[in-house]
Amino acid sequence: MIRSLVKSAFQTGCLSVASEGLIGQVLAHKGYQSADLDALSSLYNAVNSGQIEREARGAVTQTLIEYVQPCLEDTHQLTFLVGGV
Repeated sequence: MIRSLVKSAFQTGCLSVASEGLIGQVLAHKGYQSADLDALSSLYNAVNSGQIEREARGAVTQTLIEYVQPCLEDTHQLTFLVGGV
């Protein structure tokens, strides 16, 4: 599911509030695969660089960071957040 949400964000150039919320729910329930974390890394970089806009207001990717950081710590893939916080 995460990969399809990320794909949609790249296709539209926008990460919707609904997609961001679904990503957070999947991550919170540990319903993801390692490929999903790779997709999130690409999404994070695209949002940070301005390639993809967030529909939500507030700190850039703060919601994603709150959900993704613990998942990455669980899998020891901390490269996602390098320079991100």
